[in-house]
Amino acid sequence: MNTTKKDIRKLSQAEIEDYFKEIGEKSFRAKQVYEWLWKKNAHQFDDMTNISKALREQLGESFQIQPVEVDLLQKSNDGTIKNAVKLHDGNVVESVLIPTDSRTTACVSSQVGCSLDCTFCATAQLKRMRNLTAAEIVDQVVIIDEESKRYFNRPLSNIVFMGMGEPLLNYNEVISAIKKITLPEGLGMAPRRITVSTSGIPKMIEKLADEDLRVNLAVSLHSAREEVRNVIMPFSVKFPLTDLMDSLQYWYQQTGLRITFEYIVWGGVNDRKEDIDALVKFCRKIPSKVNIIEYNSIDDGIYKQASEEAVNNYIKALESNNIVVNVRRSRGKDIDAACGQLANKTGND
Repeated sequence: MNTTKKDIRKLSQAEIEDYFKEIGEKSFRAKQVYEWLWKKNAHQFDDMTNISKALREQLGESFQIQPVEVDLLQKSNDGTIKNAVKLHDGNVVESVLIPTDSRTTACVSSQVGCSLDCTFCATAQLKRMRNLTAAEIVDQVVIIDEESKRYFNRPLSNIVFMGMGEPLLNYNEVISAIKKITLPEGLGMAPRRITVSTSGIPKMIEKLADEDLRVNLAVSLHSAREEVRNVIMPFSVKFPLTDLMDSLQYWYQQTGLRITFEYIVWGGVNDRKEDIDALVKFCRKIPSKVNIIEYNSIDDGIYKQASEEAVNNYIKALESNNIVVNVRRSRGKDIDAACGQLANKTGND
């Protein structure tokens, strides 16, 4: 592929319009091309059938389209599908389709590798190579939507930015992707069906709150005790829990949307009464709910799943304080597709 040509999907509709003006074409053609790219997901100029052949050829001489492709598809015993998605430069990320009786959810990646150093996460052990473009993010969604229709006879219903990478450290491209997913001239999905999951970067949470996108926010918390959280997620030393809470209160003030705390309970790490009390105290400061997530081993032997008793103690304490709590059982563990396991592994590794 000719990498000297610019990928047309990096241009805004206004920039495509400027290009058409320069070559003496009518500006309304820009809207047609933009819809082909983002609403109809065209991956070659010849697909744009309401544009003249001569103009399609001219576009092909000036630009290229760099779609992603599924390099490997794995199916779990529970119906979960994991895609190894090859990018135009040969890098690979993973995305996951998670089916339930009532919905199908796309878990999409935002970076090749990860910028952070969470000690329980396989993706964090991969070096961050680069950020994904908005188009590469949208392509993951389109692929999973097609798989949802093919394998489950229904369109994709939800999207979570919980795949490889920290979405808020690829801020501009993630925001651009969300707009292309939600706007009528794009995929037209409802913002309330999208959740951005972050490890907790206060400044960027506040920035997201000001976007007025109406998407949901999830925060990987895992401990409301500073000294414990800093061991589990060493980068959080730079982002104290007080700063995180300030940003979350700002989020709620700006959006009116409740925050979801993602929380794994590990044996001997955060399963004591003081850990439970700290989480309850933290949650009471902001309208929130807690998802207790089953731990998925990454074969390092450092962490182990907490006892059922410890998890039940969390549930009782949260519920007695009128805090909504859900226990999320992991899907796709047999193909390393569960939360924290995405690391470009296959069954042959």
